[in-house]
Amino acid sequence: MGRCFASQLIAVAVLSAAAPAGAACAPDAVELRWTGGQARFTVEIADTAAEREHGLMDRDHVAASAGMLFVYSAPEHAYFWMKNTLIPLDIIFADQTGRVTVVHSDAIPGDLTPLDGGEGVQYVLEINGGLAARMGIAPGAELRAAALDAAKAAWSCTN
Repeated sequence: MGRCFASQLIAVAVLSAAAPAGAACAPDAVELRWTGGQARFTVEIADTAAEREHGLMDRDHVAASAGMLFVYSAPEHAYFWMKNTLIPLDIIFADQTGRVTVVHSDAIPGDLTPLDGGEGVQYVLEINGGLAARMGIAPGAELRAAALDAAKAAWSCTN
């Protein structure tokens, strides 16, 4: 079971606004698109086991435009929990193409209940709790970031 939750997130979500060319491919940016909307977050990347385990634990604030992107080397069955996490989070699970498969909204701070992202998860984005619903981020949305494999991405940094 993967542990997560928390990381240094410092980004700005922009709904229905195009980012400057190449901005989504910055190493600290994640962009999402879906029917009727688009958002951009500045993120910290958690791509080692230790970084993924610690996540956003022990933080009492995350900027509205910030988040953390968890990157796994290969698709897996991912679970997250909120141990030592002080703020509610939305946990957005995506497959190897960057397509969102599951969104857990308003995960409860400190809750040890495993939140199941399902099989085939390679990327997980954590943002402030309630933000995904307010913006309309749901399964089927696509994310792009420099951390995604461009050859497999549904929406790569080059298109």
